[in-house]
Amino acid sequence: MNSQQIQGFQPENMQIYPKRFQLLLRKMYQYHNNIESDAPLLYKAYKFAENAHKTQFRRSGEPYFEHVFETGMILAELSMDTTSVIAGFLHDVVEDTNISSNTIAEEFSPVVAELVLGVTKIGGIKFDSNQERQAENFLKMFLSVAQDIRVLVIKFADRLHNMRTLYSLPVIKQRRIAIETRDVYAPLASRLGMYSLKMEFEDLAFQYLEPEYYKALDKQIRSQHDEMERYIARFSDTIQDILKKKGIQTKIYGRIKHHFSIHRKMLRQNKKFEEIFDILAIRVIVPEESDCYAALGHIHSHFVMIPERFRDFINVPKQNGYRSLHTTVIGLDKRLVEVQIRTADMHHSAEVGIAAHWKYKESKTGTDELEKQIKWLRELVEALKSDPTNDAEFMEMLKIDLFQDEIFVFTPNNDLIKLPNGATPLDFAFNVHTEVGLKCLGAKVNGRIMPLNSPLSSGDRVEIITSNNYNISYNWLSFVKTTKAINKIRKWLRQNEYEQSVKLGEEILEKGLRRLKMADRLKEAKERFADMGFQTLNLFYQALGKGDITMRDVVNRLFRAEEPSPESESDEGGLSGLLKRTVLRTPQGIRIQGIENMMVNLAKCCNPLPGDVIVGFITRGRGITIHRSECKNIPKLQIEQDRFIDVEWDISGGKKFVTHLKIICEDRRNMVYDITDIIKDAKTNMLGINFELEGEIGYGNVAIEVESVKHANRIIAKIQKIPGILNIERI
Repeated sequence: MNSQQIQGFQPENMQIYPKRFQLLLRKMYQYHNNIESDAPLLYKAYKFAENAHKTQFRRSGEPYFEHVFETGMILAELSMDTTSVIAGFLHDVVEDTNISSNTIAEEFSPVVAELVLGVTKIGGIKFDSNQERQAENFLKMFLSVAQDIRVLVIKFADRLHNMRTLYSLPVIKQRRIAIETRDVYAPLASRLGMYSLKMEFEDLAFQYLEPEYYKALDKQIRSQHDEMERYIARFSDTIQDILKKKGIQTKIYGRIKHHFSIHRKMLRQNKKFEEIFDILAIRVIVPEESDCYAALGHIHSHFVMIPERFRDFINVPKQNGYRSLHTTVIGLDKRLVEVQIRTADMHHSAEVGIAAHWKYKESKTGTDELEKQIKWLRELVEALKSDPTNDAEFMEMLKIDLFQDEIFVFTPNNDLIKLPNGATPLDFAFNVHTEVGLKCLGAKVNGRIMPLNSPLSSGDRVEIITSNNYNISYNWLSFVKTTKAINKIRKWLRQNEYEQSVKLGEEILEKGLRRLKMADRLKEAKERFADMGFQTLNLFYQALGKGDITMRDVVNRLFRAEEPSPESESDEGGLSGLLKRTVLRTPQGIRIQGIENMMVNLAKCCNPLPGDVIVGFITRGRGITIHRSECKNIPKLQIEQDRFIDVEWDISGGKKFVTHLKIICEDRRNMVYDITDIIKDAKTNMLGINFELEGEIGYGNVAIEVESVKHANRIIAKIQKIPGILNIERI
């Protein structure tokens, strides 16, 4: 809107209003087409809030209404809609006065009342270092905000004015609010593209959290401020002259980077202020998008660019919608200057982020843009509602979404995919589709098969290799980076674990009662799950399958009056009769307390090695079988839990044990030779090797003799370094 249009809203139209309210209307007139018709309702809210808070004062001594008016003014500066500004005026009315939300709904609208209630709920949230409380409070905030993002923007405005007037509070409270602002509000503002808010939040928090550092840095900046301002003006004039000669009209704004940004550079680079060179930036505003690239070319033709600092956020916008060209050049006097090139609309969006789109809320385009920008928030809330996580998991996912930079990779069809920095091919697979991720076997990056945990880089072309079956591994959680991948993997593993536990629990109950000669009580046991403390039969089965309860617990609770079966424990009979007060040392290097004259075997299903945590299981007719504690067959053996005994390793050295290595690798010449060569160099006996191909992926099983877990791990580490090895693990 041009200056003549702004001047069209003359004082005679506004003279009935107080001067400060006129300032707010003028601010809103710059972006609001119907401000004259909305002015009476805005003024009604202004007076309503003024009357509601007329007896209230802040700690500083100023009327409380000053705060709510300034909140509304900040919302106007952010180009928010009339409803948001009204809610900003009224945001503390429900909490701090006896006026109800129903009254606000009647006087203004139900939407205004909902916004005020949303801000009130967030206002009751206190963030601290306690992870459990942090997670709970973040979730409360997001559940409220996900209904209407304006709730968060109003809270931002409220918090910003509170930070600007924080000086009047006690030091302890200053620190708590400043920490909350730095750790919660600043990253959220950044994630929503509201960079002007982010920078002010960070600087104000820095001022209260590290006052000595802030004062020292501020003094250094002030000492060079005039010189830096003169340099910015000189460099800006030079750029403007260059572009004017090329027929590109520009507006150029220069700035010194904000205090916290400079402080962070000093810490990251371990340098003093005078050693930091890239603290100046200019913004070149041009008429059209095509002018951005033309201007970039002309600037690069006059000044040397720093290649690794170039970013094209116009073709590839950030997830928060930010669009601009970034380049760093060696400017006048060989000084580094960051140059940002954008259109006026891009500039406005960069300053106020998501708030910029409210003026387009009547158009489909504006609605679509809003949905894009808050999609991540809605997805996070939905994921948490559908699959609750523990507090550590929630904070981990939130940190990923709030604090990581982005990379941009391509599908085989040249579609662009945005991922967080450090993302892997597996993250890419889940981004394409959940089923692609769950059935992922391997990946080609730029035409070459790469391990699933390989970090991707911007510009990579990624192709996912899938199978017909699910291939999920707990190990995946150790390297995926995206919220979606983490959530989907955990959800599948939990569901699969639940289903397996239910199936196993049902089997344990049936076989256990049969072994105790109580098979006729099976129907009764199934019907009495509530007597065991469970809401459903499946939860009862799950607890049995996981080992949370045992058959002894079931019999004692449900059939305690029954006579013990012949196979149950007694003083001399059953298994306890086997347990003598002796110590058995076996040729396999196993030490067992309380056993004599029994065979001992190492389980073929898990091939335990010295260094593994092990358990013993007494098997009828076959003595004691030694399993790794994490063996997949342990849950099945819990049907007869009283047959487990404690065992431990008793190795003097020199003994050899068989272990199997499961290898997934790229199909290439000499792969098997490279693997066997490492085994030979390790002076290890290889007992067998078998490989099968599925497409371009090889699946192998190698049996070798080793002395211990450490010995096996050394060989695994060497094989892992062979080019084309995608995964290797003991089985």
